[in-house]
Amino acid sequence: MTDTDLKKPVTTNGESGRPESGEHAADQMLVSLGYAPEMQRNRSTLQVAFMSFVLAAIPYGLATTMYYPLVGGGPVNIIWGWVAVSLIIICVAASLGEITSVYPTAGGVYYQTFMLASPEWRRLAAWTCGWLYVVGNVTITLAVNFGTTLFLVGCINVFETADGEGVLAGEPYQVFLIFLGLTLLCNAISSLGNKWLPILDTFAIFWTFAGVLALMVCVLAIAKNGRHDAKWVFGHFEANSGWTPGWSFVVGLLHAAYATSSTGMIISMCEEVQAPATQVPKAMVLTVCLNTIAGLMFMIPLVFVLPDIQDLILLAQPVPTIVKSAVGNSGGAFGLLIPLLVLAMICGIGCTTATSRCIYAFARDGAIPGSKWWKVIDHRLDDVPLNAMMLSMVVQIILGAIYFGSSAAFNAFSGVGVIALTASYAMPIIVSMLNGRRVVSTASFYLGSFGWFCNIVATAWSLLAIPLFCMPSTVPVVDPTTMNYASVVFVGFVAISAGWYVAWGRKNYVGPPK
Repeated sequence: MTDTDLKKPVTTNGESGRPESGEHAADQMLVSLGYAPEMQRNRSTLQVAFMSFVLAAIPYGLATTMYYPLVGGGPVNIIWGWVAVSLIIICVAASLGEITSVYPTAGGVYYQTFMLASPEWRRLAAWTCGWLYVVGNVTITLAVNFGTTLFLVGCINVFETADGEGVLAGEPYQVFLIFLGLTLLCNAISSLGNKWLPILDTFAIFWTFAGVLALMVCVLAIAKNGRHDAKWVFGHFEANSGWTPGWSFVVGLLHAAYATSSTGMIISMCEEVQAPATQVPKAMVLTVCLNTIAGLMFMIPLVFVLPDIQDLILLAQPVPTIVKSAVGNSGGAFGLLIPLLVLAMICGIGCTTATSRCIYAFARDGAIPGSKWWKVIDHRLDDVPLNAMMLSMVVQIILGAIYFGSSAAFNAFSGVGVIALTASYAMPIIVSMLNGRRVVSTASFYLGSFGWFCNIVATAWSLLAIPLFCMPSTVPVVDPTTMNYASVVFVGFVAISAGWYVAWGRKNYVGPPK
């Protein structure tokens, strides 16, 4: 296939050369990419941006992983680590946006990798990218729901018994049952309320900023135990991980990387968007910018009232304790944490929705065992890939059982999600660079020479993130309870992918329609 064949242009409007608007043009574009439209295009530009915001769920995503920067470097890691990773993720979003504006399908980076790669190795490249994308979507959704569970336990435990213990023991069976309930609820809402989800996403963004403003004002105004000065907030570095200071800071970036890892998940919603070639790329980039601001609004006030870091790093979920310390009473702290809990639920619903589309898109090209079941669209439920959603849910529940063996399970889920998604995002970007970025030069969302810079930054970040987030957060003592199982889960999924390719894919998988 020639470069000309690879350049599947968007449908244009007459002689103007501009993309057509409206659902009809988007459906025509999808047909030109080889797929029949099966889903309702019920999301506007703002609704796409709002869903992208919900997938990242700032500040919730930062709240549940605050342990990592506290161990890694304290205030410097919390604030400047967030700024650094956000700038990097803007480059990732912009790079993916260029490619998505040429190939806007639910297959996302998987489809893009296939179309951009050379004919002799495109099947293997797409297979690898597709499995990374699916694994990343599933495990990040799992990490969100599991993180919500642990965060909920931490929020409940701002209330204490007479002995000073939290009112909820947080035994493994209790944690698993709460996780199970949250997972079932997210799947029920996502499958039964599909047409209402854009409204829920719109509500989430206003709810989030209202909650963050309330938290900022109350925490800073009350500050029962006093406030740190600005020099300490923006300049204090305290490595408690056992790693050398520089590397400790880098390991602490899992906090920011986890919160931004969902950047490319919104691509899987392209077939439910009215003008995906322009809406989705803009939504990805603008949402990262919005998230950066929201994250700073959330974290800076908390750092000003931060209790002793040595006490906080003993907790799985430090944020509830930070808020309680600042406001001085359990009821007030819990009230301020409610917006984060609601956002956490909405984030779980959004991730569940995006993941089901990702699995559906990969299955319709025959790449998942039992694809004939997972590629089915349930038209009774407003065109939802229900079977794909149920597959994802079952896998998440099975993996959630790891918590019975190790309390470090959440670390594994979030770590492998970041690794898999980051690697899958990098593949089409790298292939595009190897092709001299010729295909994206036709894109409606084209960055010109700045695109090279964004592509290089995105690739370098991927090469760092993959080994980085397989490492334990603390050394030198690593035991079964503190081990980072991300590498184990990641290798397990890679083995399944490779085994299925050898057993079936090598002879039968042909990839997306060309």
